[in-house]
This record gives sequence, C-alpha cells and structure tokens, in this order.
Amino acid sequence: MPPVRPALDAQTWKEIAYLLANLPMSLFGFMYVMTVMVTGASLTLTVVGLPLLALGLAGARLSGRFERARARLLLGLRIEEPSPLPMRRAGGPLARMWLALKDPVAWRTVLYDFMRLPWGIATFTVVLPSLFLLWPVLPYVARVLTNADRAMVRALLSPSDELERRIAELESDRGVVVDTAAADLRRIERDLHDGAQARLVNLAMGLGLAKEKLLDGQADDAVAAMVEEAHGEVKLALQELRDLARGIHPAVLTDRGLDAALSSVASRCTVPVKVTADLESRPAAAIEGIAYFTVSELLQNVSKHSGARSASVDVWRAQNRLLVQVWDDGRGGARVDAGTGMRGLAERLDAVDGLFVVESPEGGPTTVTAELPWRERSGDQR
Repeated sequence: MPPVRPALDAQTWKEIAYLLANLPMSLFGFMYVMTVMVTGASLTLTVVGLPLLALGLAGARLSGRFERARARLLLGLRIEEPSPLPMRRAGGPLARMWLALKDPVAWRTVLYDFMRLPWGIATFTVVLPSLFLLWPVLPYVARVLTNADRAMVRALLSPSDELERRIAELESDRGVVVDTAAADLRRIERDLHDGAQARLVNLAMGLGLAKEKLLDGQADDAVAAMVEEAHGEVKLALQELRDLARGIHPAVLTDRGLDAALSSVASRCTVPVKVTADLESRPAAAIEGIAYFTVSELLQNVSKHSGARSASVDVWRAQNRLLVQVWDDGRGGARVDAGTGMRGLAERLDAVDGLFVVESPEGGPTTVTAELPWRERSGDQR
C-alpha cells in the first residue's frame, strides 16, 4: 500500500475523486446485479433464464474491466486483465453459454458489485463532509479509505489465480515457439536454395555438357576439366549439406551427448574455451538441443564481438534444473535488448520455462547463465 502523505497533492485529489465516485458506481453495479442477474437467476427454469444469466455475466465482465481502469487511472493500481473466454474453441451455442455461466471472473465481479453499495455510501458520506470540516486530515482519511478499495479490487477483480496468469504466459510462449519454428524453417529453406541447391544445379549443367561432348566423341581436356569442376562442386555441396545438417541437429549431439557436442562447438571457436560438463545422465532431447544451440550462439558472439582471450562453458544439474554458464574475459557490454541474437535466446528459453541472465559490465568480464527445466530422457530418444 502507498504510504500516507499529509500534503494535498495530485494523487490525493485523484483518491478523493475515486471515493466520491464510489457512490454512483456502486449504485449502478447494485442495480445491474438486482435487475439483470437476479432476473436471470429467477428465470433459470424457463427457456430465457440461462441465456439471460449468461449475458448478464458477460456484462459483469465489462463492468469489472471499467472498475480496473478506474482504479488504474485514479489509484495507480495495476491489475492484469483476465484472459478472454475461449468462445471460438468452445463449440456450439450451448457450450458457449455453459462457458459463460461458469466464468469465475464474472461471478467475482458480480459479488464485487453486490457488496459495494454500503461501502460506496460510507465513503461518500465520510469524504464529502471532510472536504469542509476535516480538510487538514483529509489526505490521511483518503489514503486509509482508498487502501481498503485497493484491497477489494485486488481480491475480487484480479485474474482468477496463479493458473490464470500461467495460462496467459503459456499463450505468449506458444506464439514465440511458433515464430521460432517458422524462422528456422525459413533459414533452412534459404540455405538450401542459396547453397547446396545452386551448386547441384551447376553440377547438373556441367555434367550435361560433358555428356554431350562425350557422345560427340570429344573426350579431350575440356571434358576432363568439366568433370573435375563437377567433382569439386559435389564436394562443396556435400560440405554445405553437412553444415546445414549440423545446424539442424548435430549428429555428435545425438550419438555422444551434450559434453562431446559442446566440446566440438568449442573447438571451432576462435578463442580458447574450457568445457566442463557434470552430468550423470542425459536430459530430454529437446532440452539438450536448446542447451546446445544456446552455447553455440553464445560462443559465436564470443568469437565475433567480445575481443576475449579465453572463455569457459560449464554445464551441471541442480535438482530439477539444467544450468549452463558461458564466461569470457572480453570487453563486456552485452545486453539482452542489444540485438536479435540474445533476445531470441531469451525467448527460446522462456518458452520452455527457462531463464536467461546476462551479467556483462562495461570492460568485462561477461557471464551468461541459462537455466532449463530438467526432463528425463525417454527410452525411444536417441
């Protein structure tokens, strides 16, 4: 709760306005509950009763949204908006009506509107005379009364519970996963189109010309040069396909696990890297892959941007979490919001309930810690 201040500042006047508006708002809410909700509840045995009650609950949701906005504007109270009801996925009209009837957010708003009338009358009758008779202590009175209002808004107009907040987070994370998968598919398509596919097209054309010359009996040095060039194109195309396959999911990670795969990544870094992996078993393939690509991206940043002379990678398990820490003695200054690479890593970890923490003061050193949930590897994962 905000502390009590004796001065009649702008915030105090906002609180006074909120308290004076409690009476008309509580009157409206009480009349809405008694007319729409009580009428709908009393007609539940008829055909129109349940639909009317469902519409009344939908209106109560709108009333709760207005009250949260009023508390946000005048009391500075930030309450997250509840998730909308998934009407499109509910099915037919009966399923949608049942979803509206069992909406806990709407029912708590109905309770809020029903019980507010006595409080609205009390705050109005206290604050209005205090404007003229008790104005030296009016800020104290306003703060005490609005603190009670804040408590009621938090208790009855907040999202349902931790599960509601968790649903919102998972919906956001699902969007991140879809966007990441789409970006990976576009990268693979671009690499195939610009790399191996173009080389294979040149190879086919070169072999076609060599075949024509051989059919014409021109087995000379030009044909030999064409075949030699085609052989070089084949090797380059194979190398690009091998690099592309390593970028999708390296074979060493599948066959030998995270320790060997990270050692392979460290060997390609331009900075000497010490790898320490303390894992008695292997995590699930998805978690192992995210850890691998996180370290790979971080070591690329070390090679390109850090100016470091040495680096280290530590991997260990702490209860039900997999922790990865990458350290370098470079110039520092790395931030999550500085570019798409770091931000993409943070979003990818957040999508699987992970954490991504960057400690990189100017002048270094830089320590990046990634924390992932430990999930046991199933028997069919290789």
